Amino acid sequence: MSDFIIFSIDVFASLFIFALGIGLLVIVCFYISDVTQSKQAIRRNYPVIGRFRYFFERQGEFFRQYFFAMDREELPFNRAERSWVYRAAKNVDRTTAFGSTQSLEATGTVMFMNCAFPTLDEDALDPSEVTLGPYCQAPYTTNSLFNISGMSFGALSKPAVRALSRGAKLAGCWMNTGEGGLSPYHLEGGADIVFQIGTAKYGVRDEHGKLSTEKLKAIAEHEQVKMFEIKMSQGAKPGKGGMLPGRKVTAEIAKIRGIPEGHDSISPNGHPEIKCPADLLDMIETVRSTTGKPTGFKAVIGEYTWLETLFSEINNRGIESAPDFITIDSADGGTGAAPQPLMDSVGLPLRESLPLVVDLLKKHGLRERVKVIASGKLIVPSKVAWALALGADFIVSARGHMFSLGCIQALQCNKDTCPTGITTHNERLQRGLDVTDKAQRVANYNKFIHYGAGLIAHSCGVSSARELARQHVRVVQENGLSEPLDKMYEHYNK
Repeated sequence: MSDFIIFSIDVFASLFIFALGIGLLVIVCFYISDVTQSKQAIRRNYPVIGRFRYFFERQGEFFRQYFFAMDREELPFNRAERSWVYRAAKNVDRTTAFGSTQSLEATGTVMFMNCAFPTLDEDALDPSEVTLGPYCQAPYTTNSLFNISGMSFGALSKPAVRALSRGAKLAGCWMNTGEGGLSPYHLEGGADIVFQIGTAKYGVRDEHGKLSTEKLKAIAEHEQVKMFEIKMSQGAKPGKGGMLPGRKVTAEIAKIRGIPEGHDSISPNGHPEIKCPADLLDMIETVRSTTGKPTGFKAVIGEYTWLETLFSEINNRGIESAPDFITIDSADGGTGAAPQPLMDSVGLPLRESLPLVVDLLKKHGLRERVKVIASGKLIVPSKVAWALALGADFIVSARGHMFSLGCIQALQCNKDTCPTGITTHNERLQRGLDVTDKAQRVANYNKFIHYGAGLIAHSCGVSSARELARQHVRVVQENGLSEPLDKMYEHYNK
């Protein structure tokens, strides 16, 4: 036994010395590399040690998320919001104790005005049904307030799309394909589908990259495909097309999109055939007449005089020519990859653009004809209820449903290294995403969004969330006092 112990000690000692030697050799190599390179001053002046700066810089966002950020501090979504989504998705206790961590004094804080005589449970109603595309061959009617926003297969992994599809079916909501085309995984769960037509026309493009009516008809033949959305722009990168790194363009994704495998997939920053409001109406009519299904467009609103021209042109042509819906994306929308100047500084946030578009539609007598869909960081019931009060008919969310899938806000969507398997095509990482379990979580999350928005509505004295209006909401101003939404936006009616 003693010989074995001595032998073991010798082996471990040898391994330790070998490892130490390898470590010293690596340090020497790093030292030589650092002092001879000229691209990074820190590494040149502080060889080896300087490397830790870049390591800690990359790790900082994760340490802040778990150890240093307060519940309401972190961006783009704070811990309190994410925690509510996680609990709702898991169908566990969503209550809190001892008081809210949200300050009621900060400028911009939203407060719903409770009624002295709230709606009793027995008088509460489910959200009413809304019909989109009344002049179409196949109008679409739904009572779902909250739906899944555009996320492409390619940007999302196969199991993520499958889980969202199944979850949408369980929840009774629709799922937007994003601009990456219609995959079998979107259809797999049986959910209602909104097909998005991006500037590159993925999935409905001909060999020259132009819109193919034959392919449009083929997409429309799927009974699950209920509507078509022409994507003009999105909040995270207005004026810039979608980007999918070549490492994520697999053979399957290339076939679905109609592009070369392994090459960066970069969409144009606009539709070449749409140069003015009249062109937009022409394209809407082309898609709608070809498919027979409701057709609208998605845009982040910035300069908005073109909307006046658009709505006037609709009234000149006839109310049938109007888009069946407008999806308004907030300037703080998200995406897998976007230039920071666009993400940080371009476009109007939803708190300005949503009431602006709603009131312009009213001004031109089009509010009942054109349905309004709101998008942009609306992931908890209070924000959904706020958007409904401002005038939205529907809410869509991408990142909220990503959280329901288990997203931890690792901020690696564009690197193919997503640790939860949602935005990666690495099969080892995808294995962590169980489709059956996550589909149920998607459905749970959607259910409790509807339930929470209903709670707020009943507290305000109306029977369902669709009845919320601007007079039910007040917003804290710079002087610390609140002002009702209807007064805040009364100048939009002039």
